[in-house]
Amino acid sequence: MFKELNPLLHSQLRLAVMSILMNVDEADFVYIKNTTNSTAGNLSVQIEKLSAAGYIEVTKKFEGRKPKTSCRSTQLGQREFAAYVEALKQYIGI
Repeated sequence: MFKELNPLLHSQLRLAVMSILMNVDEADFVYIKNTTNSTAGNLSVQIEKLSAAGYIEVTKKFEGRKPKTSCRSTQLGQREFAAYVEALKQYIGI
């Protein structure tokens, strides 16, 4: 019997965000936006969903006069991502 894929991570953009954050300590909004080729509005919504679930931490600050938003994965997010990958491996037979 297959384990259910986490619907929060099964979204293409949220999965991309988590994949990026699994490989870095922290990533800023502009980097994530450019790497995923997403719009700022859509990315903001998906980051909020991941943050509300406790999968990522979002930090907002100013550098000079410019706002800077950074994201990092939490331990919960890392565990859920790893579980998602393991479940996906079952589906593809790895």
